[in-house]
Formats: sequence, C-alpha cells, structure tokens
Amino acid sequence: MTSAASDNPRNRADALPKSWNPSEVEAEMYERWVAAGYFAADAASAKPGYSIVLPPPNVTGSLHMGHALDHTLMDTLSRRKRMQGYEVLWLPGMDHAGIATQTIVEKQLAVDGKTKEDFGRELFIEKVWDWKRESGGQIQWQMRALGDGVDWSRDRFTMDDGLSRAVQTIFKRLYDAGLIYRAERLVNWSPELRTAISDIEVKFEDVEGELVSLRYGSLEDDEPHVIVATTRVETMLGDTAVAVHPEDPRYKDLIGTTLEHPITGRQIPIIADDYVDPEFGTGAVKITPAHDPNDFEMGLRHNLPMPNIMDERGRITGTGTEFDGLDRFEARVKVRERLASEGRIAAEKRPYLHSVGHSERSGEAIEPRLSMQWWVKVESLAKAAGDAVRNGDTVIHPTSQEPRWFEWVDNMHDWCISRQLWWGHRIPIWYGPEGEVVCVGPDETAPEGWVQDPDVLDTWFSSGLWPFSTMGWPDSTEELQKFYPTSVLVTGYDILFFWVARMMMFGTFVSDDHVLTAGKGGAKQVPFKDVFLHGLIRDQYGKKMSKSRGNGIDPLDWINAYGADALRFTLARGAQPGGDLSVGESHALASRSFVTKLFNATKFALMNGAKPGVLPDRAELTDADRWIVDRLEQVRAEVDSAFDAYEFGKACEALYHFAWDELCDWYLELTKVQFAADGARAESTSIVLGNVLDSVLRLLHPVVPFVTESLWRALTGGESVVIAAWPAATGVAADAAAAQRVSDGQRLITEIRRFRSDQGLADKQKVAAKLIGLDAAGLTELHDSVTNLARLTEPGTDFAATASLEVRLSAATVTVELDTSGAVDLDAERRRLEKDLAAAEKELATTTAKLGNEAFLAKAPDQVVDKIKGRRDVAEAEVARIGARLAELSGK
Repeated sequence: MTSAASDNPRNRADALPKSWNPSEVEAEMYERWVAAGYFAADAASAKPGYSIVLPPPNVTGSLHMGHALDHTLMDTLSRRKRMQGYEVLWLPGMDHAGIATQTIVEKQLAVDGKTKEDFGRELFIEKVWDWKRESGGQIQWQMRALGDGVDWSRDRFTMDDGLSRAVQTIFKRLYDAGLIYRAERLVNWSPELRTAISDIEVKFEDVEGELVSLRYGSLEDDEPHVIVATTRVETMLGDTAVAVHPEDPRYKDLIGTTLEHPITGRQIPIIADDYVDPEFGTGAVKITPAHDPNDFEMGLRHNLPMPNIMDERGRITGTGTEFDGLDRFEARVKVRERLASEGRIAAEKRPYLHSVGHSERSGEAIEPRLSMQWWVKVESLAKAAGDAVRNGDTVIHPTSQEPRWFEWVDNMHDWCISRQLWWGHRIPIWYGPEGEVVCVGPDETAPEGWVQDPDVLDTWFSSGLWPFSTMGWPDSTEELQKFYPTSVLVTGYDILFFWVARMMMFGTFVSDDHVLTAGKGGAKQVPFKDVFLHGLIRDQYGKKMSKSRGNGIDPLDWINAYGADALRFTLARGAQPGGDLSVGESHALASRSFVTKLFNATKFALMNGAKPGVLPDRAELTDADRWIVDRLEQVRAEVDSAFDAYEFGKACEALYHFAWDELCDWYLELTKVQFAADGARAESTSIVLGNVLDSVLRLLHPVVPFVTESLWRALTGGESVVIAAWPAATGVAADAAAAQRVSDGQRLITEIRRFRSDQGLADKQKVAAKLIGLDAAGLTELHDSVTNLARLTEPGTDFAATASLEVRLSAATVTVELDTSGAVDLDAERRRLEKDLAAAEKELATTTAKLGNEAFLAKAPDQVVDKIKGRRDVAEAEVARIGARLAELSGK
C-alpha cells in the first residue's frame, strides 16, 4: 500500500468529482495507461504468456457494433489475464481490404474523370498508400475511445514488409508442395469491379425476375423437341447440352440424340444425369457450363464444351450473333424477343421470385463465369484443420458449433486465391519468354526479362497468416517463442468458415516449422488453442442490424452519450458462447445506471471512512459483515468459472446483481447503523466495506475499466487497477448461520415495507412499532437495522397497535405491531385505492374477454395467450387485495 493509501478516505472522496462524467475522464485516462506501458508485452518476461491477435478490421471502414463486441470481449480477457499475472500480448492491426480499398481510390479518381489506367499500376498503388496514410487512423482512434488495451508498439498492417515476406514464403511452400495451381474454373465474377470475388463477398437476395420457357428442337409438337425454363435467357447462347434424368420416361428416346441450337445453329446433345429433378418443371434443364456452378460440374462429368459468352464487363462476346457487344441484361431482353418472334417461347414469361447473388462491394448481381485463376488445393489442408479440432489441439466454444465446423472443412472446395486487382499482395509467379513458369520466394530474384503475373492474392490469403505473420514468421522471433500459438481467437460465428478456416489451414500447414516448434519439444503448433464464437448483434426487437433496415447503432454514439463503460457492459452482459444478443437504448441506459450506482456507492463508502486493510477476526465481525464477505467469495468463484468458460454474460450478471442488489441495496444500508456505532464496530465495518469494494472493482475492471480505475485509485491509493492483482480465493468456509440470519432480516424488512405500502404509509413516514419475537428469531443484532430500514420508531407510552403482521422466519415468527393512527389520511387513501381498484377491474375485464374469445385463441401464438393469462392472474390478485384493504378501511 502506498503512503497515499493512509490518507483519510474522506479526503479521497472529496477528490472524486460530484458525479461520474465519462467524457471528462476517459480519453485522458486511456492515454495515461498507454504512456505508462501497461499494455506493452515483454517477450523476455518470465511470466507465463497469454496472447490474442485482433481480427484485423478493414482499413476502409470504421468500427461497428460487431467490432465493439469483439473488442470488448478481447479486452476483457486480456485485462483479466494481466491481473492474474500473465504476460499479455493483445496485438492490433488492420487489413488492406483489397477490393474495398481499391474501389474507394478509384472513385476518388473518377471525380476528376480519371481511371487507374491513366496513372499506371505503380503510381496508382502509391495513391492507395497515400489514402491509407491519411484515413487509416480512424479505427485506431475508435479503439482508444473504446478502451482497447492493445500493444500499439506492435501494430501491424497486412501489407507491411514483414507480412508481405510471410505471404511470399507460404505461397512458395504451398506451390512447391503442389498445393497451388492455375486452372480455368467457375468463379464469382463482378463485371463492375472486373475481378473474381470470394464467397463471403457475395450476398444472396430474393429478386423478382422472370421465368421464360423456351423450346429446343422442332416447333412441331409431334417432332423431337424439349422445353426448358430459365431466369437468365441470355445464357442460352452458351448452352452446350440439355439434361434430363436417366429414368424419365418422357425423354428415354431422346437421350443421346442432338437438337439444333435455335440461335447459334450448333448441335446440342441431350444427356442423362442424376442431378436433374424430373419432378421440377418439364424435367429438362439447359446446360451452360461456363456460367452456372451446377452446369459446370455437369459439364465436367460429361466432357462438354464450355464456351465463355461474356467478357470481363459482363458483355456478350464470341457467340457470332447479333447479341455480341450487348450488356448481359440488355441481351436478356433481346434474346427473349428473338425467340418469341420465332415461336420458341413455349409459355408467357411470368414473375418468378428467386435468390440471386450480389456483390457486397458494388451491389450488382454477380455473374458465375469461367475464368483462368490461381487456386489452393484444400483437401489435405482442410483435413488437418478438421483434425486439429477433432484431436482437441484447438477447442471451439461452444462445442455446439463443432458440427458446423466439420461440415465446412470436410466438404471444402478448392479456394480461388487470385484477384484481378492492383492493390494487394501480387502473386509471386513469373513467366518466361517461352511460357516458362517460376515461383519466386522472398529471398529470390526473378530471371531478367521475365514478367510477373498481374493478379493479386485474395485478402483472406494474407489475413489467414495473421496469428504468426504478425509475430515475425518466417523469421525466428522472441514473440513467436513466447506468444505462439495464441491463446484464444474471439470472433463471430458468421465468419467461422472463411477467416477461421483459412488461419487453421495455414497454421496447421506450417505447424512443424522449426521456427514455431523450437523450445516447445518439437510439438506441432496450431494457430490458437481456443476459438470463442459469439453470435450476431441484433436490435432490441431481435432483428439483425443492417443499413437497409436503418436499425444499426454507431458504437461511438453510445460512447458519447453513455460512456465507454456503459457500452462495454451492455455488450459483455449479453454475450454468451454462440448466442445472438439483442441491444437497444434501454440496455445502454441500464448499464449507465449501473456505472452511476457503482460510483455513488464507492463515494458514499469513502465518505464513511471505508478503506481496504487486514480483516479483523471473523468472531469480531457482525452477521452482515460475514455475509457480505462470504457472498463476495461465492461471486468471485462464479465469475472466475464463467470467464474461464467464456460465459461473459453470466459473469456480468453475477457481478451486476451482487454489486447492485446485495452490496448497494442491502449491505451499504446495513452499514449505516454499524458506522453510527463508532469505535471498533465502525472501524471493522470500514475495513470490510473497503475490502469488498476493492475486490468488486477489480472483478469489474476488465469489463468497465474507466470507472473502476477512478474509484479503485481513490479507494486504495494504488497506482492503477490495470496492474492490480486479480482477487484470489480466500479459503475461508462460509458462515451459513450468519447468512441465514441476514436472509431472515432481509425478508422481515421486505415484508414490513410491503405491509406499510398496503397500509397507505408514505415511504419516508416513520411509525411507532413493536417487534415481538426478534430474539427468538436470532435477529437481536439486526434490531437497529430493521427499525432503520423499515422506517420504524420505538413505541412510546401512548402506543396503540392499529395494524399488525406476522412474518414466519427460519427460526421463529416475528410479530410486528404498528401504530398508524394519524399517519394515514383515510379519505385520501380510500380515493387512491378506489382508483387503483377501477384500473385493476378494467384490466381483469379486458383480459377475461380476450381469453373468452375463441377466434382470438385460435389465431394467437401460445406465448401471447400465456402473457394475457399472466396479466389476468395479476389483475385478479390485485382486485382481491385492494378490495380487502378497502373493506378493512371501511371498518375503521
């Protein structure tokens, strides 16, 4: 304890502001933490290591509520582990976000009527770097506002030189192992961006399209023909077959024959394939292998030609028809019109609602397109990622997400890693003048005169290396030895299949690298030991937050309105493994009230001399003292268990209810009598209260760091709660008898308060009362607290009991006699009760009528009916209670 801790606690209470105003203290407090080096990790430390790498947000963006949740949970884990004596590395960074970043800069150029081609590749990339330097600080500022305890000295960017070296290294290792290859395959193509895009960048939306039935073959019904239906009639220009089910009797005689393509004149075979559903439509489907994923697979099975009929901009090309040069949507109309003019539309077009993939970046409908790309052969990599979880090397929390993980990795398709962009990690493949191909590693030089592949790598390729590339791999570093594998990955379950899978595949691929295994017994290393998956943030009505709904919340708005602590507590309190959480304004207000309650309680305690210290012998403590100390120990154990299991919501609920319901609402009130006793009783109370608050502030600090820092320093005089020790188990057995007596006292006070309310007594109105049987109930020690908290006074010589109640407690029944004469305005009380009775009777009539309506009961959901039944039962009880009280008053 520092010398400041010996100061009068009342002086430290005066040093606190009159009220908690987060905007006045949070920014300065955070910068003081950073300047003090509390978040800087020492790779040479003898402490056990604990590490988390921040899922890198896109440099183009700002933090949304999902990020705020991620960051809150990671910061909570990091702060707790730091207090528990670990050397903690929480490593920050950002992703270069290839497509998103390039698009932003291209739009800026377009304002001046320029394109990237006007500048050339190198100069354009310089402009992107300029933009990054100007705009990249936004996220860092937001992270500071949130209170992220990251090691800023190790901030990383996926295009940093060190990370680029890691990308080139693993690309070459994969290439040399035969796991990277180039092939023409079907990809998600964005005509506007003119590049392949990843699955995660495709969002499916229901679109009102048109279903066109067109006729192949003869126009005569008694001649060979087939009718197929399509929502993309323009793709028929690339049809190379019509497929039917091999057992469909309608087409038995046509299988193996050909029909003339109505527009191109090519002969189109009719093939048989089990994929075709004979029950859907006509049971025949057109096959366009270069522009449909299912058709592509069928084309491979039947060795069909795969003509690509669209260029990179989505224009028809190479068909030799009048449609060449038309945009795909323009061609859709023109092709249908020609087919209709030739009598080949078998049925009128009709509206058809179907799911269409759209580019998340440009908003356009993506085009499945056959394209020459670079691919990762994932079979062995995905198996290793699956085995890491099966073997327990990596544990997914909650385990209920494991089947989804295995379903994904066990059925993964090869991964398209090339993008037709300029911004990003350029593919380290070089081509010679005679078509030679060489993969060039980071320490190698390409042959003179050779040309590098123009494509860049998918952003997920570099972010897949994030856990170890950020710590210096492929070089041997202290960070890798101390902090790898990382302790836990915190992320949403919605990107389990994309980012997490990529990291696991790459991490297991290099798991036996000597750089990673040195000093660790040669054991293979996974990228993280635990994966904690939280759910999505939804609004207060349970709807997913989105721009289109307009229900998104900017976390900075809540920080400005309620403080970072309130935002963090709201998110952590709702976070459970794998579960979605709903948040709204009411939740933030409740969290702010909790922070305010904590502040006021600590200030009250300091004003009454509370200070941490060595507890007196338990025999010298009151029942209330022993009860609160024992309850604190139980809550500490519950909180530790919850945090260890990543049950953030459970930990926060336990702390919330202990701090508010037990510490503030009960123990602080009970201490008022004990402080008034002065002497040894007051001194021991000040130490008990000081110790309890000390531990509560430490337990809460990982979630609400700012207010706990301010209060803990005032309470203890210590340097910072950031570096304070985490509360440890006391090893003292709980006093069950004392807890029972306090519980009895609470019940007695609660019943007296309820009875007073029923009698119409004002909350602050004191009335004379006799407590009979208190000694037999074992509550003698609590006599003064009961009378104080129940607003009772000692009976005088003229005491006359006008009301009484009996409260059955664990050891005995206590009778409370009250003299309410003159304390209640009977006429006013009757009027109040009559008004309440009318409202209760109206509610009873309304709910009874609804429950008697058969039509309503037939349509209403069960939960609605149950809710109305509950309202009826409450109204019925209120009518009985108020009626009895009115009858009682009438007899007076």
